[in-house]
Amino acid sequence: MSEALEMTTFRLVPGLTGADFVNANEDINDYLRRQPGFRWRRIVQDDDGTITDIVAWDSAADGRRSASGIMTEMAGSPVHATIDQATVDFRIIPLLQHTS
Repeated sequence: MSEALEMTTFRLVPGLTGADFVNANEDINDYLRRQPGFRWRRIVQDDDGTITDIVAWDSAADGRRSASGIMTEMAGSPVHATIDQATVDFRIIPLLQHTS
């Protein structure tokens, strides 16, 4: 099984809400939809305010390639200004099991 999950956790810049983050993602969502291997994306917010952004990919290589583009091609996206960069934990993790 080659599917992988890109899992990023972080806090928002003080004063911003989860809705602010979601609204700032419009161009990122368009970018992701154009990427080879993209399956789906989910964004959740924990009670303590931590955001978890989960993206499913056909492979870890697809996820790494896209993540690189988010930091280069999409460097001007407004989403970057919503994230407290010191709190970011980014991982691409190969799936062990998928149950439907």
